[in-house]
Amino acid sequence: MKTILYIIKDGKVKAMSLNGVIYPYNIDARKLPLHLTGIGGTEWQQYILRPEGYQWHQIFYSECGAGILKYDNISVTVKAGEFFFLPAGYPHEYFAEGERWGVKFVTFDGYAASHILSILNMTKPIIIQPADSSVLTRLFDEMYSAQTLDRLHGDFTCSGLVYDYVLEFHRHMNDKANRVQSERSKLLKSVMDYIDAHLFEDLPLTLLSDIAGVTPQHLCRIFRESVNMRPKEYVTKKRLRVAKRLLQETEKTVAEISSKSGFSEPAYFCSVFKKYEKVSPLEYRKMRR
Repeated sequence: MKTILYIIKDGKVKAMSLNGVIYPYNIDARKLPLHLTGIGGTEWQQYILRPEGYQWHQIFYSECGAGILKYDNISVTVKAGEFFFLPAGYPHEYFAEGERWGVKFVTFDGYAASHILSILNMTKPIIIQPADSSVLTRLFDEMYSAQTLDRLHGDFTCSGLVYDYVLEFHRHMNDKANRVQSERSKLLKSVMDYIDAHLFEDLPLTLLSDIAGVTPQHLCRIFRESVNMRPKEYVTKKRLRVAKRLLQETEKTVAEISSKSGFSEPAYFCSVFKKYEKVSPLEYRKMRR
């Protein structure tokens, strides 16, 4: 099955196979704030590894099959119907998940590109799955048509269309943000529920990341962005909450409270307690009674 793009020419609809790339090069068009640097597609996306990123900004459309996108120690499956954005110079790799991955892509640049993308909060890789991608599809088709049918003004026409394409992608980012937030909430809940159930046991970061199904680095990033602390600090503060309750409500010794609140050694417990509460456990007990 081929990737087909329909173009109207001389009042007739003509079908063409899209399996290559057009690289516009108009010196005057490249002086514009945004300009198209490449447009095309392939039925069989190959493995791409770019440790230094790509020279231009890119927006891909996953037309059929599925692919794997890797960046920042994250591995994400890109399904059919999804789009993803890659900023220029951002390290990444991508490849087909199975035997076949059909994609279409647009690359762009311009003296105002980085500034515009910064305003739109498009400075990192982003994946979206629009409920309705008809506008993005139409804009892509218009850009491809302009490049193939209008050799005189096509590059200038594409400058405006690229701007519209980026803004339309941005319009769907809230849908993606909501989806990401929902996924993060589920991930955090699974980890936090496990911490609550095993608070007084050893909870290494590798164990928590295995429960979440992500890398330790990614779990730390999610915790920082969601609760403004790392997983280890989150566990420590929950244990200190238990310790403070025991200090206020019981006559247990510091050693006993250290053990019952999940700390390995009394000396370590006292050190951590003073770091966060600014007083020793016994001083805290006196202040709270």
